[in-house]
Amino acid sequence: MIKSAICDILGIEKPIFQGGMAWIADAKLAAAVSNAGGLGLISSINFGTEAVRSEIRKARELTDKPFGVNIMLAAPNASEIADLVVEEGVKIVTTGAGSPSPYMAKWKAAGIKVIPVVASVAYALKMQELGATALIAEGAESGGHVGDIHTMALVPQVIDAVNIPVLAAGGIFDGRGAAAMFMMGACGVQVGTRFLVADECLVHEVYKERLIKASDVSTIVTGKTLGDAVRSLKTPFSKKFAKMEADPSVSDDEIRAFGTGAMRKAVFDGNLQDGSFLAGEVAGMIKKKETAAEIVEDIIGGAEKLLLQAGALVEE
Repeated sequence: MIKSAICDILGIEKPIFQGGMAWIADAKLAAAVSNAGGLGLISSINFGTEAVRSEIRKARELTDKPFGVNIMLAAPNASEIADLVVEEGVKIVTTGAGSPSPYMAKWKAAGIKVIPVVASVAYALKMQELGATALIAEGAESGGHVGDIHTMALVPQVIDAVNIPVLAAGGIFDGRGAAAMFMMGACGVQVGTRFLVADECLVHEVYKERLIKASDVSTIVTGKTLGDAVRSLKTPFSKKFAKMEADPSVSDDEIRAFGTGAMRKAVFDGNLQDGSFLAGEVAGMIKKKETAAEIVEDIIGGAEKLLLQAGALVEE
């Protein structure tokens, strides 16, 4: 069995997090991953503050295992969610899209373990200084909001720079990717895209079908000119977004207006024309729908088998 420092810190059995995907990561998915031994996460972008409270309470009914909440700090209700996790007794928080600095004192006082997502060494060092429990180093292969540095280069540099546990994210699909990250020194992995086709995931069937049909070149990054790069599947929406972005006659405001609400249209309606189907580069490896437990076992169990076999590659 693979067990790392993050397992002891969080009280989980297997060193794998399910990504806190906006509009997607709800109580049902989070509880399924936690029940499988990993760490399930509930998104704070979920129809408002009280809806998040409801999902937290639902998760407690579905699992007695640890789970957490992912907080997008750029969201309009971020300060409300910051208070909510304290009120609801949430013990694990991951953060993205901004600095958790304004909330760290109250979270630490409440005994919350804070694990920010980082995309650079500089930001990793800053989060360590703020008192982060661990870090998630996420490379540009991931779906959704992305940085510039790819996972294979980012993860070891972050690990070398800090003295707190580091999980790896971005481009991890199965035991092969997880084993590589463990060999680099990561204490665990975070996976998002593969969980989109979990039986417990709420996304529209069209979304799942597009992922199963995806190839190695099926994703595109848009939004760089707006300072908000996002990786998604190539669809009529994302192609038009890219075309608008490349057209100097189209203003940034027009582009942003075009993209407003696009993710919800993908997640809930399966709208290829107007929806943004966020996905990482590993989408091309998805071949079928599975349960969350099967995904967790394939990734961590697969990594364990490979690591046990690795010694055979070295001659004494």
